[in-house]
Amino acid sequence: MNSAISADLDQQISMTQERLVHAVTARLPAMSLATKERYFAVISTLEAKLSDAEKPLREVLQETMAEMAGVILQELG
Repeated sequence: MNSAISADLDQQISMTQERLVHAVTARLPAMSLATKERYFAVISTLEAKLSDAEKPLREVLQETMAEMAGVILQELG
C-alpha cells in the first residue's frame, strides 16, 4: 500500500477511535448497570484479544463475535 495512503488511514483510524471514546463516555451516565456490564464484557474481551499482536485481526473479530453474540443479542432484545 502506498505509504501516504497508509499514513492517512492511520490518522483517520486514530481520530475515529478518539470520537468513539468521546461518544461512549457521553452515553455512560444514561446507561443502566446491566448495559454497562454487557458493554464492558464486550470491550474488555475485544481489548484482550487485540493485545495479542500475533493474532490476525480477522481471527480476533471471529472469536469476539462468536463469544459475544449472546451478549449482543441480549442487548438488542
